Amino acid sequence: MLAQRLYTDTKEITVEEVPIPEPGPGEVLLKVAYCGICHSDLSLIDGNFPPQLPVVTQGHECSGEIVELGPGVTAWEVGDKVIPVSGKPCGVCRECRRGNFANCQDMRLMAFAYDGAWAQYVVVPAAGMTRIPDGVPMEQAAILADAVATPFGAVKRTGKVSIGNAVAVWGLGGIGTHIVQIAKLAGAVPVIGLDVNEDVLKRAKELGADYVFHSNEPDLMKKLREATGGRMIDVAFDAVGIQATFRQAIESLDFHGRAVLVGLSGQDIDGGPILNFGLQGKEAIGHLGYKAVDIYLLAELIKAGRLDLSKSVSKIIPLKDIKRGIEIVETKEGNPIRVVVDPWAETEADIEANRAKHDDF
Repeated sequence: MLAQRLYTDTKEITVEEVPIPEPGPGEVLLKVAYCGICHSDLSLIDGNFPPQLPVVTQGHECSGEIVELGPGVTAWEVGDKVIPVSGKPCGVCRECRRGNFANCQDMRLMAFAYDGAWAQYVVVPAAGMTRIPDGVPMEQAAILADAVATPFGAVKRTGKVSIGNAVAVWGLGGIGTHIVQIAKLAGAVPVIGLDVNEDVLKRAKELGADYVFHSNEPDLMKKLREATGGRMIDVAFDAVGIQATFRQAIESLDFHGRAVLVGLSGQDIDGGPILNFGLQGKEAIGHLGYKAVDIYLLAELIKAGRLDLSKSVSKIIPLKDIKRGIEIVETKEGNPIRVVVDPWAETEADIEANRAKHDDF
């Protein structure tokens, strides 16, 4: 099969012929339909994320069809269309020993600790898979496993957004755009998008933001106060993850507001005056990832027409052009929400034919 390979010592990226893997106990072999290109994949390439293997196939947001069941797998059949989770519990940490696998303290991440899905086939755990409902496009299903599930977890679990909350989102790329949509779905009023790019601000407004502002405006806090009728922000999400944006998110909070850090960087946190946390009851919370059930819930929301991801897949590229896809994400060319890989396509015509084929299942 064809697979992307990253040689972590030299950072060389290749597309090679490699053996099709075999599923072990509790695993299945998927024929990959699509796999997204995520910024965390890029963090392994640029060295911000420490390598765990000398060579690895990347890609952890995928959808596919089961083509082989490993020993002991039940309740699934060859031909089922599924979305796998992008991690395996270690089995030995304190939480795993308690049976609390979802909160494993040393989760083995797909595309980092074991081979991912920038490939024609991939082996994944059967536990935690989500069946793709009829009518949910396979390319949209792929990005649920992180690009949409992580925002869902941030809004629902960490941010605890409820009906009527004022929500602001710093950074309106793939993660931030979906936070806007999910916060709106959760009943937040108003939902405010902030970025430095005029085009992505316009896009956020089209996708449901009630207000959008440039985050570098000198009177930003005044604008937020006006937009919220003077009450400021109940839940602020920083999808950028740098000192300047998180400081703004914390400054924007109303009494007992929560600032949720979703973006990641190596910068130190600047939370402003410590006094404000005590006197105003502010909270600053980190967020990472999602639970397997979140993917299921999102798939059901798409099926029911409550969540529209029709604009979320900005571009589909053949696997052979993976370096070009990485470049698009790195440079933000065309302001993509998500770029996904089709491992079976050679040309643009193949991409369209494959989309039509998947839509027919």
